[in-house]
Amino acid sequence: MSPLQAKSQAKRILVVDDVEDNLFLLQTILTEEGFEVDVAKNGKSALAKIEATPPDIVLMDAMMPGMNGYETTRRIRQNKNLPFMPILLITAYLDANAAQGLELGANDFIRKPIEYDELMARIKSSLRLKEMMNSNQ
Repeated sequence: MSPLQAKSQAKRILVVDDVEDNLFLLQTILTEEGFEVDVAKNGKSALAKIEATPPDIVLMDAMMPGMNGYETTRRIRQNKNLPFMPILLITAYLDANAAQGLELGANDFIRKPIEYDELMARIKSSLRLKEMMNSNQ
């Protein structure tokens, strides 16, 4: 497969985080794994990018200033013009926030500090879910 073919078949991931170091780290890791990665620094920017070019999956920090990851998730799910895309919220807190995030439409959580193997397993699992959803439509 040529590099151009590989790039055209790469799954697109949108990473949303207000911390530059987190964006850089995730973008580097995911690009090295063969994903096409776009980044947004806040929920408002994420919504604009998603509406313009929906990604295959969204990795989003739950706690951001302004529109947090929970509100951004709610707005993504309310937009019926968007295709299904798994949303994985990244958080240091999994207690009551986990239930809230799932109720608002998140598909899974990734706990901070992020473990590489867990990150990749959850992304692959979520992409399988997306493939199943697409094949049933």
